[in-house]
Amino acid sequence: MQTIIVTGSSGLIGSETAKRFAQGGLRVVGIDNDMRAEFFGAEASTKSTRDELVKNLREYEHYELDIRDAESISALFAKHRGTIRAVVHTAAQPSHDWAARDPQTDFTVNANGTLNLLEAARENCPEAPFVFTSTNKVYGDTPNRLPLRELETRWEIEPGHEYEPGIPETMSIDATKHSLFGASKVAADVLVQEYGRYFGMPTACFRGGCLTGPAHAGAELHGFLAYLMKCCVIGRPYRVFGYKGKQVRDNYEETNRIGDHIWWISDVRKFQSHYPQWKFRFGLREILEQIFRAIKND
Repeated sequence: MQTIIVTGSSGLIGSETAKRFAQGGLRVVGIDNDMRAEFFGAEASTKSTRDELVKNLREYEHYELDIRDAESISALFAKHRGTIRAVVHTAAQPSHDWAARDPQTDFTVNANGTLNLLEAARENCPEAPFVFTSTNKVYGDTPNRLPLRELETRWEIEPGHEYEPGIPETMSIDATKHSLFGASKVAADVLVQEYGRYFGMPTACFRGGCLTGPAHAGAELHGFLAYLMKCCVIGRPYRVFGYKGKQVRDNYEETNRIGDHIWWISDVRKFQSHYPQWKFRFGLREILEQIFRAIKND
């Protein structure tokens, strides 16, 4: 049976990936040790999602492995050698603020963990597509240098600017402040690219923005939309950090991202020529106002 290896399989993107491929008749090997609970506390734990996958997906195998453990990762890949159809790497430490508290853990999870997976793939399934969920934070503060207009509820780029439809991969990632999280993801992003160019492996980096969906275990430091709704439900104050609350985020629903992954895995050459022009951008203050109106009218 063909196998898909998914890291971060209990998380937002990983769990949806596992469901999609399992429903398609493939064996899914999930790797997730619930470090999200260590990062953000018990309320951010993904164990319930893991339990749901184990219970409901017949062809799902779960492994409580740490991607920093190169020996264990290599052994798992070797166990499934000859059947691995693709690798989808979604595991990460995802918070700017948390990374500053513990740079060593952040870097070893994001960069070293990615290196371990790439090496395991190169040794055991070099022809299998390797999908990496990177981040738009690899661009650092560079987008903030663009000509932005301050409107009543949001910051918006000047009309007609070349980046108005979205920022392409041609934007430089150099000479900018990334945050330590951004720096560790840059390292991983470049490694994934390099294994593709140097070793000829079919690798891809998907630089996501604000991904969301029903499986998101939102916390104050990560997953703002899920966390915002949680605050509304339980009556917890929601704090806004910086930019007058006018920062604009490109919320992207998880199932769309999985569709991107599946499309790329099935036809790499076709996907390489595709660049979607995202226009679903919302200011944080606008989101808050819409939610408050909805609650008031309910």
